[in-house]
Amino acid sequence: MTDISAPTQVALSRIVAERQSKGRVPGVVGAVARAGSLAWSQGAGSADLDSPGVPPTADSQFLIASQSKTLTAVTIMALRDEGKLSLDDPIEKLIPDSTHDGITVRQMLSHASGMQREPVGDVWDLMKFPSREELVPGWNAAERIGRPHHRFHYSNLVFSLLGEIVARLDGRSWYDAVKARILDPLEMRRTTVGMDGGPAQTGYYVPPFSDVPVREPLLDLGAMDACGGLASTAEDLAKWAMFVANPVDEVLSKDTLDEMCQVQIMADVDRWQLAFGLGFMLLRRGDRLFVGHDGGMPGHITSTFVDRSSGTAGIALFGATSSPAPSALATDLIIKVLEDDPLPPEAWVPGTAVPDELSGVLGTWFTEGSPFNFSVKNGVLEAKSPAAAEYQSPAVFERLSEDTYRTVSGRETGELLRITRDPAGHPTKLHWATYLCTRQPLSFGELTT
Repeated sequence: MTDISAPTQVALSRIVAERQSKGRVPGVVGAVARAGSLAWSQGAGSADLDSPGVPPTADSQFLIASQSKTLTAVTIMALRDEGKLSLDDPIEKLIPDSTHDGITVRQMLSHASGMQREPVGDVWDLMKFPSREELVPGWNAAERIGRPHHRFHYSNLVFSLLGEIVARLDGRSWYDAVKARILDPLEMRRTTVGMDGGPAQTGYYVPPFSDVPVREPLLDLGAMDACGGLASTAEDLAKWAMFVANPVDEVLSKDTLDEMCQVQIMADVDRWQLAFGLGFMLLRRGDRLFVGHDGGMPGHITSTFVDRSSGTAGIALFGATSSPAPSALATDLIIKVLEDDPLPPEAWVPGTAVPDELSGVLGTWFTEGSPFNFSVKNGVLEAKSPAAAEYQSPAVFERLSEDTYRTVSGRETGELLRITRDPAGHPTKLHWATYLCTRQPLSFGELTT
């Protein structure tokens, strides 16, 4: 299963054991996925205290709760890519019986709508959650407590409505849509609404001044499944994480997944360490950015995060109502692997030919007084400043017509690059995003002389 070295596995196991022990969590699973699959996992504690000392495994189901939101969001974006909705559509266009007007799909996905957090009716006090028939009337009775985009405000209610949008546009229940669009293609066979009856972690509450855990009830969230109703395993979540790292078009295109990982609103306005994209949490630790989501239900606290640049994921599953920070465990596992046991770099593969029209373009050009190196990789034109950080990707160009290119990724994405040639056909200057590029550095004053 693993290409992680034995010393690193020992260190990872120690991290999981320490969180289980210090956090007083009955059962814990930690896991790492990379290179497309589950690479390592470890259970600690007991899956069920009636059978003490038998730890949960990568095949043990946990309630993943709000991690369900990421699957709802991917389904919404797939519907967007199919032309069935726009991120700027107001909710009343998609749910005509909504009396809250002007709330857009983008605001809903990024928790920027200003709607209240939970359905009306003290649902977490009474443990009674709205049915599908009750969902929209309850939404209409809910309060919009803030202005759109004014500040981040997390809302389970809003994501429940996104599930209703999925059902109405896809012509089947939210779960059936998620299963057909995501779970079946990715072979996530043990990701279900609630527990499926197979191996599972029992959920407990551990009182602060007692070491006698209390078994937590399993809840039926009804129409709120889209915001938190799924159960899953480390094995399945590894498949999900590897999709987030490297999407497959059958589920969602890479461009759209990249779009979902762009910051929409800052949740941590003091230190800028947590933001939200379109359905995903964006967590910064030092120089690293992780994409994923936490989840919390009675008896279960979970997290899955991905370092997309390396294709490495961490999974944390706790069988307790209150636990150590799950995202901290998930990202600690990733960081340990990246620092102590990184994968070797991909081998450089030579290209086969330089397109004739680019032969005179290659090399250094100066714009706004600074150099950019234009080069070819696998027949495609790229440009990057020699002063740019190693992690920064180059600008990549796509040929539109003779001497006209579109920047398709990197710096100035979307802008045109135009090549001007002398009568002999040699490039004499470039215009990139309308800025002049010359072989020799020039001041702005020299451009007009």
